[in-house]
This record gives sequence, C-alpha cells and structure tokens, in this order.
Amino acid sequence: MNTKLINEKFAEHFGSSGELYASPGRINLIGEHTDYNGGFVFPGAIDKGMVAEIRLNGTDRVRVYSVDLDDYAEFGLREQDAPSQGWARYIFGVCREIEKRGGRIAGFDTAFSGDVPLGAGMSSSAALESTFANALNEIFSLGIDRFELARIGQSTEHNYCGVNCGIMDQFASVFGKAGHLMRLDCRSMEFRYFPFDPESHGYRLVLLDSVVKHELVDSPYNKRRESCERVVAAIAKRHPEVEFLRDATMEMLDEVSGEISEEDRRRARFVIGETQRVLDVCDALERDDYQTVGERMYQTHEGLSKDYEVSCEELDHLNEIARECGVTGSRIMGGGFGGCTINLVKADLYDNFISTAKDRFASRWGHQPKVYDVVISDGARKL
Repeated sequence: MNTKLINEKFAEHFGSSGELYASPGRINLIGEHTDYNGGFVFPGAIDKGMVAEIRLNGTDRVRVYSVDLDDYAEFGLREQDAPSQGWARYIFGVCREIEKRGGRIAGFDTAFSGDVPLGAGMSSSAALESTFANALNEIFSLGIDRFELARIGQSTEHNYCGVNCGIMDQFASVFGKAGHLMRLDCRSMEFRYFPFDPESHGYRLVLLDSVVKHELVDSPYNKRRESCERVVAAIAKRHPEVEFLRDATMEMLDEVSGEISEEDRRRARFVIGETQRVLDVCDALERDDYQTVGERMYQTHEGLSKDYEVSCEELDHLNEIARECGVTGSRIMGGGFGGCTINLVKADLYDNFISTAKDRFASRWGHQPKVYDVVISDGARKL
C-alpha cells in the first residue's frame, strides 16, 4: 500500500498530517452459504486493504478525499447530512452508526486509498468500514469492543448502502490475525483462531478472478434461502430442536425427502455437507494436513456447482484446469455466478498452473483471468 501517496494527497487537500489507520480485505477458505443457515464460516484477513490518514479539524464537518477515485466529499454528522456519492456513504454510515450507539464524534479530515481489487469478492467495502470504525473508536476514546465495531460496519451496509450482508466480512477485517484463519459460529458468534501458514508447508494461496459477473434476473440468494427455510420447516415437524439447517443431518433430510421438492433437497444437501466440511478443514489444519483441506475445497465447488447451482461455466472451467494441473484444492469463493476461484497450490506447480490457466481460459473466453496472490495478515490497526 502506497502510504506516501496518501500523505501527499492529505497534505495537498488539508495541510500538515494526521494518523494512519488500516484494515484488510478477506478471503473465506471454506463455508459458503452457511452464514444464513446458522453455520460456520472460515475467513482470514489478507495483505490487501484500505489505509486512511485522519486528523480532527475542530468543526462539525467531515471532509473526505478518495485518492483512488480522485473525488472529494463533505458532510455533517446528522442523519439529513448524507452525502450524494455512494463511496462517501460508507464513511457517513460508520459515523452515524457510532452516534446511534451513543458515541460522540466530531468533524475530521481524511484521505484514503485501497489496494483490495474491486469486484473480486475480497470485501473492499468491509475494509473501508472497519478502517473508519476502528480509527474513530481510538481517536475519540469511545471504548467500543471489537465485535461492536464489526456490527457497525454491517449496519452501515444495511442502513446506508442497501446491502443486507452477514457479519463475516467485517468480522474478518476487524479480528484478522497473521498466520491464522478464524472459524466463526454464525449463530452464537463464538470464534476461534486456527493456524494457517501454507507457505511454510510448501503451498501458495492464489485467487483467479474470472472477471465476469453474470447479471441475474431474479434474486438467486433469496430463492436459495427460501429453499433452506422450507426444508428446516419440514424437518422441524419431526425434530423440533432443528432451528437451522446447521442443526440437521443427512438422515433427517432423507426422512423428509418425500415431502420437499428435489431442488430444495439438493440445496439442503449442500448446506448440511458444507457445515461438516468446515469442521473437517479445521481438524485437518490442526494436523497440518493440507491434502484434506484441498479435497474438501473441491467437494465444496462440486456442491456449489451441482446442488446449489451458483457456479457458472467460467468458474467451472477454472476449477477443471486446477484439477488437471494437480492443484491441491480449488473452489468458487463467494456468492457465485462469477468472481473468483480460491486455489491452494503446491509451490512447485504454481508457475505451470498460472500460465496454463491464463492460456486456456483466454482461448475459450477471450480474456485472461486476473491473478491475486494472498497472504493471511492482521486485522484493523493503527499504522
């Protein structure tokens, strides 16, 4: 991250200098579409994120310069002061969510920049929210705990940006720890760190971005959520203790297969399997068993493609190439219908995999995938 450029732009727009704060984007190794089913996710913070220089300005106005967009916004701290620019609403939303929780803040000047690739599913928006939530908490000595900082980011998305997201992205950005992934229980909000250091075991973690995003006529996420809820309702008639699919077993699913549609059965089969795969991967990492981690990643891709039907031809093609190149693990990362695959690759196979994937993907789809190496890093912090 080029902090020198941020310093220069801050001085140019606001004079003198401020304090630097940073927050990362994230990957999710495994645990897809499990969050709204009360299950587990397994994210980690990455070495790409957002950095902001911030200084109090003695007024009740916030003055913001986006280095990457070369755009300026200014706004007050009351609800009716919302800025027109979409990007500035993230910062305004964080200020408002802090105030709603009783935190008193005042005007500040800030310039910010990021190196999280936009649209690649690494949560640049969560990185931006976490940067400002953490910075304002420290600058104004508000004493907000880290979980509430993550919730402030999530509420910003819900209330000011129109995105009804779960908590995983902001959680990973705030709680990230170098060399560790985090298993978050989306029902109880309990979490635990697991060591994840692929480099020292001869592996690399790389994202291949298909650079496609399929426009969808209906809301596939809502449809899949409804499928899951119908299956839970059917199982709960026999097993009232089942509140989410996370509580169900394959045997319970078999019991109700005559009462639900084949499509709903396949959706539920994926989620029940995925809940177990996250636990399998956690166990495998405690044994440094990266082979099992990779096998579970392939199983997740297969389930997302065939049972949950959120893949697309481009992502299936990247997954196929990975398999043929001997890549240890590969799967779609994120909601689906475009975006990235996440790949766990033996270091000695890496160069061949990347060149093969670029050539074969380009010859079929007319453009190369973008390549992002990722290293698991620390969460929100002052620099």
